[in-house]
Amino acid sequence: MASVGLRAWVYGRVQGVGFRYSTQREAKALGLTGHAINLDDGSVEVLMCGEQQQVDALLGWLQAGGPRSARVERVLTEPCQPAAGLKGFTTG
Repeated sequence: MASVGLRAWVYGRVQGVGFRYSTQREAKALGLTGHAINLDDGSVEVLMCGEQQQVDALLGWLQAGGPRSARVERVLTEPCQPAAGLKGFTTG
């Protein structure tokens, strides 16, 4: 199957609540590569690359609110080319 890429920006109470690490755990369990990084505006950017079904699963988890400690208000997405050479799923 072909690999796909998706970039998501998650807004709400998503910094300082373990959001990136929970996202990393979910992504690794799904076999995705990419990253979850805090942005200066208080949001978190999530880059996810892998099979469409697994990308959809992580996106669904984000849209459902992520970890219980977070409060996701909205998730914006944009398709992107799968990042070549990514190893694992990192946090920044």
